[in-house]
Amino acid sequence: MKGLQEIIKHVSMLTQLGLSFAVPIVLCLLGCRWLDGKFELGAWIYIVGIFFGLGAAFMTAYKFYLYTVSKTDREKKKPTSFNDHS
Repeated sequence: MKGLQEIIKHVSMLTQLGLSFAVPIVLCLLGCRWLDGKFELGAWIYIVGIFFGLGAAFMTAYKFYLYTVSKTDREKKKPTSFNDHS
């Protein structure tokens, strides 16, 4: 049963990482579409939106990576009690 819990944990982390990449890019492109429709800026605004979306996606993924690394370090350093036989 412990193996199934580990699989579910890793799949959920992978899903969260994928969403961390996709959501900022989509939001920036939606913002570019709104700006283009409202102010008629042209297609160049989408290039700027992709640039900022990728930057936000990589920063979010990097913060997620740092969180998972620190979490695994804390789990490895966790002291075992006398009755913990796992």
